[in-house]
Amino acid sequence: MNPSTRPSRRALLGAAALLPVGTALAACSSSGSDAPAIGGSGGSDGGGGSNVGSDYDEIIAGGPVADDATVSGSEWAQGIKEAGKLKRGGTTTGQIFSLKDPSTGKVTGFDAGITQLLAQYILGKDSTEKIDYLDTTVETRETMLQNGTVDVVVATYSITAPRMEKVNFAGPYFSSGAAIQVRSDDDSITSVDDLKGKKITTESASTGYDAIMKHVPDAQDSDIQQFAENDQCIAALKQKRVDAYVLDQSILLSNAVADDSLKVVGEPFTKDPYGIGLSKDHEDSLDFVNGFLQKIYDDGTWAKLWKATIGQVVEGDTPAPPTIGDTAATE
Repeated sequence: MNPSTRPSRRALLGAAALLPVGTALAACSSSGSDAPAIGGSGGSDGGGGSNVGSDYDEIIAGGPVADDATVSGSEWAQGIKEAGKLKRGGTTTGQIFSLKDPSTGKVTGFDAGITQLLAQYILGKDSTEKIDYLDTTVETRETMLQNGTVDVVVATYSITAPRMEKVNFAGPYFSSGAAIQVRSDDDSITSVDDLKGKKITTESASTGYDAIMKHVPDAQDSDIQQFAENDQCIAALKQKRVDAYVLDQSILLSNAVADDSLKVVGEPFTKDPYGIGLSKDHEDSLDFVNGFLQKIYDDGTWAKLWKATIGQVVEGDTPAPPTIGDTAATE
């Protein structure tokens, strides 16, 4: 698609590459204004949302369960099993990755699915109700891991060297990259080069700031407005206080799914691996969660989950999962 073309109703706009696979964004059309539902049990939802990812529940239920020896061999996993619940830090407001249905309380999406599969791996079948979804922000994730408020953070959590000094990262389980969001009626920005001299927003303490300073021509700190939350960045963009929003493309894509006044343009201009955040106080958790990830990579569960969530809004073949331990990023 031409990135300067204004999208139709509920269309996702972007130049060809999306996330790790170089695929083009697919249009998700609907007669209503609601974002497409991720997950469900099949059949029409009877409303404006599109029927996507209808096999989501079956994918989660079909995921692996660790044997008793594997769980007991990890003090971290055994503690979760004894507590009878997994405390996950993240969000439940992210389209595609982790979204809570207010009418049912059900949380679905790619990150949600990874969380649910991990809970099942530790706690056994039918463990989706044994997850505490605790809200974190970019600025609170490390602290909540360090003080034991959460067991894991699964929240499009970029692996960076400074963060690795504070917490451990299993994975990566996904790879994204910094990209650009603009208003749908703005055709003046199609690539990172077009951001020269523009006012830009990004989330504070995110990888977006460094990406801007390193890749936007003549970037000045005074041109960058930082906010604590995604919604604040969106508001600044929609209110024309800034010209563009730079952050992980996966998050920006979610914004575009939810709001057709926004679009994603150009290709990711950094490599940004996502990891599962873990406390350094439980070193054994790293091997355990990496073992879990490798298992769902090898048995095809990861690919099925990708197809039922992210694959519902992008064109192209399902990518291969990232290599465990490949944490190299470009910022």
